Amino acid sequence: MATAAATGTILITGANGGLGSAMVQHIISKPELAAYHGLYTVRDTTHAPDLTTALAHGTAHSYDIMSLDLARLDSVRQAAESINSRISAGVIPPIRALILNAGFMDFGKQSWTADKLETAFAVNYLGHWLLTMLLLKSIDKENGRVVIIGSHTHDTNDPRHAVNKAFADPKYKYFLSDADSFHAIAKGKWSTETEDASFRGGYRRYGASKYLQITMQHELQARLNADAALNKICVVGVDPGPMISGLQRLAPWFIRVLIFRIIYALILYLKPINGMIRSTTRSASDVLEAVFVVDEEGNPPKDKYWDGRTPSETSEESRDVSKRELVWKETVKLAGLKEGETVLANWS
Repeated sequence: MATAAATGTILITGANGGLGSAMVQHIISKPELAAYHGLYTVRDTTHAPDLTTALAHGTAHSYDIMSLDLARLDSVRQAAESINSRISAGVIPPIRALILNAGFMDFGKQSWTADKLETAFAVNYLGHWLLTMLLLKSIDKENGRVVIIGSHTHDTNDPRHAVNKAFADPKYKYFLSDADSFHAIAKGKWSTETEDASFRGGYRRYGASKYLQITMQHELQARLNADAALNKICVVGVDPGPMISGLQRLAPWFIRVLIFRIIYALILYLKPINGMIRSTTRSASDVLEAVFVVDEEGNPPKDKYWDGRTPSETSEESRDVSKRELVWKETVKLAGLKEGETVLANWS
């Protein structure tokens, strides 16, 4: 139940993950953030140890823990219907920030959802896209923000790929060319485990899902800007950087343990502030900063993207207007979005 002091709701998907639970811990440690109602979604409400630990210490905070399986569109619709109903009834306040944090990376162990969609695509992109469309009616129309968790993997030309050479082959230089290539990504027929059974295959699939999320940032903001009722809502993106988190749970031993638990942990210890590896605490702070930051004139940062807190540019491919529009239209079909399900005027 929301308290009188709550000034809005902060909704975080994947709240039991390393970054998600760190954001929750950051919220409850600061009274000005704890005044917001927290709506924290997890796949299994009976088993969310990191979230439970994060909530155990801190200032008084009104919150709910809610079940949401982004790999299932029916689960997304059920969760959105419940949230919209509660906000409409005044049980909880409107959404001040919708933080699309939940993530999945298979590290070469390719998998599909019950709907026969590639899992990283479904969890990282499609489920979040549909959730956002359905919840637009409940977002604060004056100050609301949608925060996308980005990644340098969305840009095939990022120099950091030189180490693993995941995008060295010319056939992986672009994610998208037409509707067929979009559906190849969606159905797991692009960069398949058969083509490449190593972690690189999963790395590319993850990058494709993040690319689609970034196209969502740009295209959704453009459509909101053209909507008289929703044009004050901001969509922004934040790359939280490499972190030691549950995202590596499916990685082979040398990545999960040797690289992340030993080498990365050592780098983080030696350079805790400005190193290439970031703590979940630091990245959580960066993401929450994006919820409230304004420019020197007090204007909200529409369609801005940061690497941590450093202003950054998204990939050239993600900014391609024709590709953005193609992705949007094909996503509408795949998600089965119907008239009346979203308040966005130009939704189709």
